[in-house]
Amino acid sequence: MGATALPLILQPEALAARSGDGDLLIVDLGKAEDYAVGHVPGAVHLDFALLNASRPPVGGLLPDDAALSGVLSDIGLHRGMHVIAYDGGGGGEASRLLWTLDVLGHTGISLLDGGLDAWKAAGLPLTSEPAMPVRSDYRARAGEGGRADKAYILSRLGAPDFVLVDARTPAEFRGEDRRAERGGHIPGAVNFNWTDAMDPEARRLRSRERLLEDLSDLGVTPDREVVTYCQTHRRSSHTYVVLKSLGFERVRGYPGSWSDWGNDPSTPVE
Repeated sequence: MGATALPLILQPEALAARSGDGDLLIVDLGKAEDYAVGHVPGAVHLDFALLNASRPPVGGLLPDDAALSGVLSDIGLHRGMHVIAYDGGGGGEASRLLWTLDVLGHTGISLLDGGLDAWKAAGLPLTSEPAMPVRSDYRARAGEGGRADKAYILSRLGAPDFVLVDARTPAEFRGEDRRAERGGHIPGAVNFNWTDAMDPEARRLRSRERLLEDLSDLGVTPDREVVTYCQTHRRSSHTYVVLKSLGFERVRGYPGSWSDWGNDPSTPVE
């Protein structure tokens, strides 16, 4: 089967079966020191910080096309490659790469379910030998699909076919844990902590049926347009990928997220 047949959520055992395929690019977004100790064979390392731009106090913005072109060329990415991303945590860093690629119109993407922890738990091999990618000439062109800004969200607030998913902790959502000038959440948003999508024991995603049920209970259904956000669109990138994997077709991520909304005195807050 071709790489394009790979699912958006990929199990470690399925990746191991495809080891060595030339049309795959495995990307490790964990810490550099952890990569040096052990990583999935063939994986290239990418510094997560390179996927984010900032205009203090706003962080987590999408870098411009020139910056992304350089970053993705450095890891040897070509348009025809299928990218499989993972990290050493819950998948937020890896999902930010996949969200970025989705915004760029790169169609072949997968999240390694459970990341490096799941790979290790499955007894699959690690290597400390760094991959040395051959630099490519990737031309990044960001489209409007897959992302939302303040103006877009304000134009859609209150629409019956629209819902905001806040992927932060309940304390952040309620404004008790304040990480911007103002605490709280965007009016009408529902709180689905990004870690609620994962089985706390296995560190892999919960079943499709359980996820759809939990989301439906919050009014998050595939017939509605969904915008995900957190503090800087790392955690909410994971939620974005999860929703796409569940068949949600109208999903956008909010770069900047609460660091943008919560630091703007003109935006409404609940």
